[in-house]
Amino acid sequence: MTDTTRKAARPVPPAAPAGPGRAAPAPRRTRLSRRLTPWLFLAAPLALLLTFTYAPIANMVAYSFTDWDGVSPELNWTGTGNYTELLTRSELFEVFFVSGYYLVASAVQIVLALYFATVLSFDVRFRNFFKGVLFFPYLINGVAIGFVFLYFFQDGGTLDSVLGLLGVETDHAWLGTPFSANTSLAGVSVWRYLGLNFVLFLGAIQSIPGELYEAAEIDGANRWQQFRHIIAPGIRPVLSLSVILSVSGSLSVFEIPYIMTGGATGTETFVIQTVKLAFQFNKTGLASAAAVVLLLIVLAVTWVQRRIVPDEKVDLV
Repeated sequence: MTDTTRKAARPVPPAAPAGPGRAAPAPRRTRLSRRLTPWLFLAAPLALLLTFTYAPIANMVAYSFTDWDGVSPELNWTGTGNYTELLTRSELFEVFFVSGYYLVASAVQIVLALYFATVLSFDVRFRNFFKGVLFFPYLINGVAIGFVFLYFFQDGGTLDSVLGLLGVETDHAWLGTPFSANTSLAGVSVWRYLGLNFVLFLGAIQSIPGELYEAAEIDGANRWQQFRHIIAPGIRPVLSLSVILSVSGSLSVFEIPYIMTGGATGTETFVIQTVKLAFQFNKTGLASAAAVVLLLIVLAVTWVQRRIVPDEKVDLV
């Protein structure tokens, strides 16, 4: 008998039974279902994301290379003509100067939110009440806020009445000049979005271990020193996120100035101008190009900010 015959005739040992220390191999159907289950849960969100986010963005980019008026079924290819018009017409980019008011307001908003979040993270009286007061404006609809403050700033309105009760007589038109109008609108934005940054900062501060505060108090550290060496480093990622949201929001302001002034008195923002190009002047192709430019600017600002202040894991212990 040859060696090959002996190997073929050698009996195959039976498979070892699955004991308490050895798990039985999962059937192929079970492994396949485990792989497909996450995708089944993600199917609906991914379908909605593709349908209502990425597909419209792709259409917007395609429209930016045409002269579509938003109504006609015909599309004429214009290449980069819309982008050339945006870059050569200075009045289309002058509206970005209005964003400067909102950038300053965003800085004030972040400072105030960080201050209130730090104070209310400690044990103070009525802190839950003040938390609700600060966050409540963010829950109100933006259109309602616009109408409320429209009456607040009008001649002889709420602000003039309150100043009159304090003995301050003024006939100043708060929405009558570009500077006062943009300052008033930026102040409304601070009041409305302060609660969002406040909640973000408060959650980040409360996630810091309490033992660090106790050790700092034992070492004699005051509140400022605790903020400087414990709170500020601990909430750096959230602070970076708030800066990104504030800058992008300042560049894309729309709701409050559109409701209160409609872009008049030098308060027109880039988004208001884009909406007017699309729906008032029927230049949907040019408006799509403006929207693409705004998107690229926001992405560029975000990228620069992340490069300057990268997310680094901070070890406070």
